[in-house]
Amino acid sequence: MKDYFSTVNSTNSDLKERRHKVAKFVKLGKRVGYTLWLVAIILFFSLFFTDFDGPLVGILLVCLIAGCIILLPSIVLSYAVRAAEREEREQSLNSLKK
Repeated sequence: MKDYFSTVNSTNSDLKERRHKVAKFVKLGKRVGYTLWLVAIILFFSLFFTDFDGPLVGILLVCLIAGCIILLPSIVLSYAVRAAEREEREQSLNSLKK
C-alpha cells in the first residue's frame, strides 16, 4: 500500500493543501456533532423533569443519532490528520539528521 502512495505524483504542497481541507471539515464536523449532542442532552434533562411526551422526544432522538453519525468520521479523520502531520515532522527531522 505504501508503494502505491509513494508512486503517486503529488507534490508536498498538494498533500498539505488536502490535509488542510480535511482538517477544516473535521473541525466543522466536530463542532456540529458536539453541538447536536449538547442539544440532545439539554432536551433530555428538560424532558426528564417533564412528562417525556410530544415531538421533543423525536427531536432528541434525531439530534442524538445525527450527532453520532457526524462525529464518527470526524473523530477518525482527526486522528488520521494528526498522524500524517506527525509522520511528516518525523520524516523532516530524519532528513535533517542525515
